[in-house]
Amino acid sequence: MAAGRDHPQPGDLIEIDRPCYQHWALYLGDGYVINVTPVDEGAPSLFVSTTSIFTQKAKVKKQLLKEVAGNHKWRVNNKYDRSHSPLPVKEIIRSAEQWIDKEVTYDVLGNNCEHFVTMLRYGEGVSEQVS
Repeated sequence: MAAGRDHPQPGDLIEIDRPCYQHWALYLGDGYVINVTPVDEGAPSLFVSTTSIFTQKAKVKKQLLKEVAGNHKWRVNNKYDRSHSPLPVKEIIRSAEQWIDKEVTYDVLGNNCEHFVTMLRYGEGVSEQVS
């Protein structure tokens, strides 16, 4: 169930409440988002091992928002629009689509899911989760 604006627009940042952290995705349109997911997602050690928390391989995936969010609450949250100018929507989407199915290095502190989607929306990675 979405809180706030119910109908995301292409290029919107989507914040998903997950236990212990916020997951971020970028809305592409037609119910789809792009997001970064750990390659070994589902492995029980994912959030237990300190090394896996800090650096791991991740894959950029295009998935349905409802699949990514599952039973968790989500909202449109373009919170950085106050301090950063979003790129044109066509540019955001074109850039996002070039990342689909690519493997990236995931690092909670320097290159997390929020950095990834803010890089697409604004041209620079931003994350308050780190500060």
